[in-house]
This record gives sequence, C-alpha cells and structure tokens, in this order.
Amino acid sequence: MTADPKETITVENVVASTGIGQELDLQSVAMDLEGADYDPEQFPGLVYRTTDPKSAALIFRSGKIVCTGANSIEAVHESLDIVFEELRALQIPIEDPEITVQNIVTSADLGKSLNLNAIAIGLGLEHIEYEPEQFPGLVYRLDEPDVVALLFGSGKVVVTGGTSPEDAAAAVDVIVEELNGLGLLE
Repeated sequence: MTADPKETITVENVVASTGIGQELDLQSVAMDLEGADYDPEQFPGLVYRTTDPKSAALIFRSGKIVCTGANSIEAVHESLDIVFEELRALQIPIEDPEITVQNIVTSADLGKSLNLNAIAIGLGLEHIEYEPEQFPGLVYRLDEPDVVALLFGSGKVVVTGGTSPEDAAAAVDVIVEELNGLGLLE
C-alpha cells in the first residue's frame, strides 16, 4: 500500500460568508476602494481581491460578503479582516462580524488508477452519477460525512461540500474502505 491518501489532502478553496449588518452604496465604495471591480451589469457584487493571503471578497449591497479562493480557514479570516479594515477606513462602522465557512474544496490522491465503471456498479446507483460522455469524473454523494466526492480514473479525488478539513479526511477514509471492500483498490 502506498502512502496514506489522507496525507495527500490539499485544501484548494475555502468559501465563507459574513455580513456587516448594513446596506452599502457599492458605486461609492468602488470609487474609494483601490483595486475594487464593480460592474453591476456583469455581476451584482463588488469584487475586492486580496493578494496576501490570496482571495476574492464579493461584497453585496445588502452588506453580505462572500470570500472565495482562500486555501485555508485562517486565510479566509485574514482576508476578511483586511476587507473589514479597508471598509472601516472608508468610515463604514463594522463590528467583528461572524464568519461562516460554507464550503471547503480539497483534493487528494488515492495513489492508484481507478476503474470508474467498476466503481459505479460496485457502489450502486443511488449515490453515484457517472456519465463519462458528459464529465470524466464519477460523482459520489456520501451521507457521512455529507460531502460530494469526484473520483477520477487517475486516482485523484476532489471532495466538496465540507465545512471543515476533517470532512475531507473522513470522506477519503470512507472511499478507501468502500473501494477496498469491493476489491477495487488492489
């Protein structure tokens, strides 16, 4: 057996949301916030990118903010702290809003190539979507943890829908156990 697939887990993207509890005039914020992108005909929110850590904050008129592109929960908090500071500098009073992680996307490598047709049959159709003409990966909806895993013939796995990094590790454990049980990871 190769290295533990859990050791290959990498966080690719963390999506989190927060709100500052007040409406914003995005046009005026866009003019004062250096580097902000606001084109309401293309997208209703203002996009503000941070470089260290790298992320994008989508700021909406309602005061809701979605942070995407960060590669850890810590990076989300750091990025949003930068956004809050920038908004405070524009005389927008902001307390310390609660930040909720909505989705963590991770990748892992099972270290073996996979026969997706055999896996689709073995795992049963109630949890699986596999249409190779439409998408090269097999979509596996797990109940526990409540995540979606995309399995690829290369042995690579993408886990999405978790709200903590532990969800990805639990999902990889379940997948390895299921595939071993079916004799499909030999």
